Amino acid sequence: MGSTERSKLIGVIDEGTNIARFAVFKLPDLEELFVHEVKITQITPRDGWVEQNPVEILEGVRLCMVEVCLQLEQHGYQVRDIASIGITNQRETTVVWDKNTGEPLHNAIVWNDIRTNSTVDNVLARLPEQNHNHFRSIAGLPVSPYFSALKLNWLKDNIREVRKACREKRCYAGTIDTWLVWNLTGGINGGAFITDVTNASRTLLMNIETLHWDPLLIKTFSLHVDMLPAIRSSSEIYGRIKSDSVLDGIPISAILGNQQASLVGQRCMREGQAKNTYRKGCFLLYNTGTRCVHSTHGLVTTVAYQMGPDKPPVYALEGSVAVAGVAMKWLKENLGLLKDIPTDSEAIAGSVFSTGDVYFVPAFTGLYAPYWRKDARGIICGLTSFTTKHHIIRAALEAVCFQTRDIIEAMKKDCGINLNKLHADGIMTGNKLLMQLQADLSGIPVLKTEFRDPAALGTAMAAAQASGIDLYDLEPESWNQQRHVTTHETYLPTTTEEERDARYTKWKMAVQRSLGWAMTKKSEAMTDERYALLASIPASLFLLSSFVMLVFSQVNRR
Repeated sequence: MGSTERSKLIGVIDEGTNIARFAVFKLPDLEELFVHEVKITQITPRDGWVEQNPVEILEGVRLCMVEVCLQLEQHGYQVRDIASIGITNQRETTVVWDKNTGEPLHNAIVWNDIRTNSTVDNVLARLPEQNHNHFRSIAGLPVSPYFSALKLNWLKDNIREVRKACREKRCYAGTIDTWLVWNLTGGINGGAFITDVTNASRTLLMNIETLHWDPLLIKTFSLHVDMLPAIRSSSEIYGRIKSDSVLDGIPISAILGNQQASLVGQRCMREGQAKNTYRKGCFLLYNTGTRCVHSTHGLVTTVAYQMGPDKPPVYALEGSVAVAGVAMKWLKENLGLLKDIPTDSEAIAGSVFSTGDVYFVPAFTGLYAPYWRKDARGIICGLTSFTTKHHIIRAALEAVCFQTRDIIEAMKKDCGINLNKLHADGIMTGNKLLMQLQADLSGIPVLKTEFRDPAALGTAMAAAQASGIDLYDLEPESWNQQRHVTTHETYLPTTTEEERDARYTKWKMAVQRSLGWAMTKKSEAMTDERYALLASIPASLFLLSSFVMLVFSQVNRR
C-alpha cells in the first residue's frame, strides 16, 4: 500500500453473547475489509443459570486479532495501518478477578442469567413497599436480575473466593469491556481498569445524571468502590495495547455496549430516532438527546453514548425483550416444529394468512420491559381443533412484534411523541415475513439495514472520531460529505388501525394470563407480612432482640 494510504484502518473487537469477532474497517467509507470470529461456549450449570469462561473470551478475541492481521498482510496491508481499535460488548455480563494475579475468581455471569431472583427478593424486602422502581430516579433502572449489581452481590454472598478477595481488597469487577481492556493494556502490569458510560449505565450502580458510581447504590448491594473501574466517555484514547500481541502499541479509542453501538451504527443520533435489534432477544433504543427521561411506563433510562470526555452525554429509553429468536429455537429443539429456523419459520408461518386467533407469550424466564414480571411464564392460548403448527409458528413471530409494540407504546407515553419509523437490525431481520408483521402490528414503517453488523460499524465510527485519532466526523451535518451511506429495505404497514388495535388488545389479554405462574417459595410461617416486617428490621436490632429472647427463655427454664 502507498504511504498516503497508511493509518486509514480501524479495528473493532465485537464480543457478543455467542461469538467473539475482530473486524477491520477502511476509512473514509467504513467498508468492512476483513473479519474473523469464534464461538464462545455457554455454560449452564443449572436451569436458568448462564456462565462463560472469561479466559476463553479473552483468548478468543486474541485469536481473532491474529487471524485478521494475517488476512491484512495477505492483501497488501500492514498491521501499522490500523490507526485505533474500538470495543463493543455484551452488556451486564459480569466478571470478577484477582487484580494481583489476573485470574478470574468465577465464571462470568451472563446478562440473561436469572440466578439472582432470590437476591432481588432480599433487596426489595429492604426497600419501601418492596418497590422495584425505588432506584429509577438515581440509576434509571429497576431492581432486576438483569443488571450487574445483583450479579456482583450474588457472587460476593455465595462464592467464597470472591468474598475473600473483596475482604482483602484484591477483587476487580466489571463488565466484559473492562475485562478485555485491562488485559489488553497490560493486565497486572498496569492495565487500564476502566469502563465507559454506556456499560456503567447498565450496572445499577452508576448515577445516570452525574455519571459517577453512586454511594447509596454501592452500599445497598454491599460492594465497595475500589473494586469498580473508572468511568470514562465512549470515545477517547484509554491506553495502548500491551499484551505481547501483533497489535501492541495501537490505541484503544472507543468502548460502547453493543446495543448503544448499534444505535450509532444505524445513525440514530438525532432525538426521536429509534432502532430495534432482533436476535435471541430484542433491544429497542429510542434516542432522547441530552434529555434524561425517567420512564414511568416500565422502560429503562440508559446512556446512549458520550463521544468524548468534554461532550455531553446523550440518553436513550430502552426496552428489552427476553425472548425473540429463543422462541424459534424452542419450537425447533423442544417441539420439533422446525428443522431450519431461518428458512422454515418464514415458509411455514407464511403458508397461513393469520394465527387463527392463537397468541403465544414466550415468557420462559419472565417478562422484561415494560412489565418486569419475573413471575410470568410462557403460554399459548386461543387453541382450537383447527390449530396447526403453522399457526403456532406464526404466533411466535407475532409475539416478537407484539412485544416490540409494547415498548413502542410505553415510549410514546413517556415522551409524548409518535415514532414515525423503526430501524431494524439483527439476525432475525433476514425473515421478511417478520419485518412485514412488525410494520403491520406496530403501524409504522420498518427500515431494515443492509449492513451485517451495525454495532461493529458504530464502534468503528466512535473509535475513528476520538480526539487524537480524528479520522471521522460523527456530526450528522457532515454525513453528506462523507462517502459512507447506510441503505435500507423498507416495509410499510398494510393493515388498518382498527385491525391492529384489535389484535393488540387480545395480545394484552394473553399477557395477563401469563402472569403469576412462578411464585416465590416461602415457608408456611413466612407470610408476606412477616417477610416484609422482618426485612425492615435493622440487623443489629434483630440480633439484640434475638439475644434477649434467648436469655429470657433460659431464665424461664430455671
